[in-house]
Amino acid sequence: MVDANVFWIKSSLLKCENLNIYTFADKISVMLASQVILAALIGYLVLLLVVGRLSARTASNALFFTAERGVAWYIAWPAMITAAMSGITFISLPGSVAQDGFTYLQMVLGFTVGQLLVAYWLVPLFYRMRLTSLYEYLAARFGRTSHRTGALFFFLSKYAASALKLYLVAAVLQLLLFERIGIPFGINALVCTAICWGYTMRGGVKSVLLTDWIKTLLLLAAVGVTIVVLLDRLDWSWATCWQALAESPHSRIFCFDDPASDRYFWRMFLAGIVLLIAMTGLDQDLMQRNLACRSIRDVQRNIVLTAISQAVVITLLLGLGFLLYAYAEQAGLELPTKSDELFPLVAVGGGLPMVVGALFVVGFAATSLSSVGSALTALTTSFSVDVMQGKSLDESRLLKLRKRTHGVMTLLLFGAVLLLEYAADDSSINLIYRMAGYTYGPLLGMFLFGLWSRLEVRDRWVWLPALAAPCVMGVLQEYLRTRWQIEIGFELLIYNALLVMVGLWLLRRKPIA
Repeated sequence: MVDANVFWIKSSLLKCENLNIYTFADKISVMLASQVILAALIGYLVLLLVVGRLSARTASNALFFTAERGVAWYIAWPAMITAAMSGITFISLPGSVAQDGFTYLQMVLGFTVGQLLVAYWLVPLFYRMRLTSLYEYLAARFGRTSHRTGALFFFLSKYAASALKLYLVAAVLQLLLFERIGIPFGINALVCTAICWGYTMRGGVKSVLLTDWIKTLLLLAAVGVTIVVLLDRLDWSWATCWQALAESPHSRIFCFDDPASDRYFWRMFLAGIVLLIAMTGLDQDLMQRNLACRSIRDVQRNIVLTAISQAVVITLLLGLGFLLYAYAEQAGLELPTKSDELFPLVAVGGGLPMVVGALFVVGFAATSLSSVGSALTALTTSFSVDVMQGKSLDESRLLKLRKRTHGVMTLLLFGAVLLLEYAADDSSINLIYRMAGYTYGPLLGMFLFGLWSRLEVRDRWVWLPALAAPCVMGVLQEYLRTRWQIEIGFELLIYNALLVMVGLWLLRRKPIA
């Protein structure tokens, strides 16, 4: 659920003066507005550290990796509602309404089907195997090389996405707040990274679950308050809003008329199923929360409720987008050149009460930092268990390995954020997201081949099709784009997975006579 076109940080938002960010309808001074937002942000960051400390009175490895499999479903469920959402989703979905209407809900239907497949197909398998890392399945099914290959592809995709998310929140906070009070970007990025390290250092996935609770509440509060305020400013009742939406061209949901369109129902629906399985069911970051539940039944109940809740939250974000455009038109605001600028522009500089701007900044920080913290936990788990074979170590040695790995992963993220700020341009950032899209294909192909067949493969060569498939698809995608103007959309992951499965079939072992 990530929009790869959200790169407004380096472009239009640098023109802060043109956006008139700190002009509020109630005429409160710029300095007071900054102080209120800064106080709210500091309060949230302190709360993160307190929760991280209280959730981990003991720093055991089992607590860090799986919360000792003692989490009740009613604890995990609210945390999972926004677990797959980051600050990118928070600002991207509302802005997409002008161009795409509500067609994203077609993919949400696919997400729902994918959630059911994860709950009743993958979860029983993972629970029976008592996995700490999902990629241990590849070791049991094919061998050590497959295990490490799968973990490496997860590491690359999650590290790239996490670095961009952390950079995004640091850059937005810098432009909206810290630049105005004289704090340099390096200090800002260091503080954001240190917060993610601090609240996950001891509690791991348990801290992530509790902070995801806070993230869900703040996101819903930011969206809910903004919707209520916009309805008041528009002088609309709920009935009036519903009627205006029904009459608007933005209300379109289903597209069955043009199979070549990237919004065509069956393309989006099927892509939603596959993306959910690959980017949730086979993602250590998200599944680590589910594996912390007490039983298979708890996990399945949690996933089903999460699917329903996420559909509601996404619908609210799209509805918010409709109201933002309606308000911008009524208030005479100049629409931003990029749709992702809409929410921050209206919330912080659109003449709304200060509480809307404060909730936007804190809600954005919460969704971004929480997702980075959970990714940091997952990266630490995967590297310790999959690459370093940490489960073969005794408790004290594994504890040392895990702490060192957690620290190194934090430093790598901080280094990537600085690199993005001082050396990257928009094309480099796009490249990171394209790489993240490619890396999930080999993972999906390896898991599907293992689940759908009984064939054994030559494990030592598994890395070859896993590496070749993205390279082939990259060349093919560029050729189709330049030669025939054909764009491969969300289904790219499916093609990568199919190529990997063909490669694994070619590596199959002949049965022993």
